[in-house]
Amino acid sequence: MARRSIKGKSAARARLFPAARGYRMPAEWEPHESTWLAWPHFEGDWPGKFEAIPWVYAEIIRNLARHERVDLMVNDTASEKRARAVLDKADALSENVSFHHWRTDRVWTRDSGCIFLPASPDHADDSSGPALLALHFKFNAWAKYPNFKRDEKVGERMARAAGARVVQPFVADRSHRKHRVVLEGGSIDVNGRGTLITTEECLLSITQQRNPPMDRIAYEQMFADYLGAHSVIWLDSGIAGDDTHGHVDDITRFVAPNIVVTMIEQNEQSENFAALQANLGRLRNARSAEGQKLEIVEIPMPRPVVFEGRQLPASYANFYVANGVVLAPVFNDPNDRIALNTLAQLFPGREIVPIYSGDLIWGYGALHCMTQQQPGR
Repeated sequence: MARRSIKGKSAARARLFPAARGYRMPAEWEPHESTWLAWPHFEGDWPGKFEAIPWVYAEIIRNLARHERVDLMVNDTASEKRARAVLDKADALSENVSFHHWRTDRVWTRDSGCIFLPASPDHADDSSGPALLALHFKFNAWAKYPNFKRDEKVGERMARAAGARVVQPFVADRSHRKHRVVLEGGSIDVNGRGTLITTEECLLSITQQRNPPMDRIAYEQMFADYLGAHSVIWLDSGIAGDDTHGHVDDITRFVAPNIVVTMIEQNEQSENFAALQANLGRLRNARSAEGQKLEIVEIPMPRPVVFEGRQLPASYANFYVANGVVLAPVFNDPNDRIALNTLAQLFPGREIVPIYSGDLIWGYGALHCMTQQQPGR
């Protein structure tokens, strides 16, 4: 099933949830107050390539800081000093970069950080509520890695710094016991108008299972209650090499309320070919929360990026949309130009900045994985 509409709970109970109180998860292209990042320090994410990574970060920060504030997490004073030195050499240090001394395990802020929910300006039911909520989902390192105790605290710290009220999403199992929900930001994408895209591989598989008590219906209700997403488009699976087991931000992204870009594989011998064709078929049958068919824009995958015998999750879908700019991963591949031209047509009011990600992807993540937006209020 590609889509399911969610019916509301009883009025009294529903009012306890953010969506009923006028909060929603906005689309990424809506105005930002800042972008959150964590400075790279864990060499184990890029063994043999770590020296290049701070310079990739500097290029990202230099381009973001021209358009919005960058909230940069560093481990301590010494880490800030090292980061400042790199940023200064790369002409990326500015007053628009704010440092936060918080220890992190890793740098994938999309997944460990909170999801900010602004209040709808025309919602009058809860006028005394805060202007910004922050959903602090539980983080367990993709149900795969042991080093996440520091990252699990990142979401709440971001929320406090932003002046947002922290909300921890819970669900109840069949015995009515409450469980805090595990959810990574890279596993979902929204259009800001009630439609959300995710994958069955990530959320419903027993491999790297995040929430054993939750089934499809429970996820859909949770998305409606907490994110204001009343329509869920379930894709099949992600791409080869993705150690998150199916994050949607490597395959399909909203670029407008009714337009998605989706990755396709032109080589029929590739292990990605069948999976991406299956996803394309589901998108063609999907409808938005407003009942409309989606306009689908296809972007071809780059040639496989392989390092130390492992295919890495290189994908043009892992772009990041900020104020006035789109940061786009490129891989020194002929399809780089197709991806950049496509994004330029889809975001005519923004500068499209290519960021070489051939080294960055050795950490199994790229530009969208490392960023988290704080929306304007």
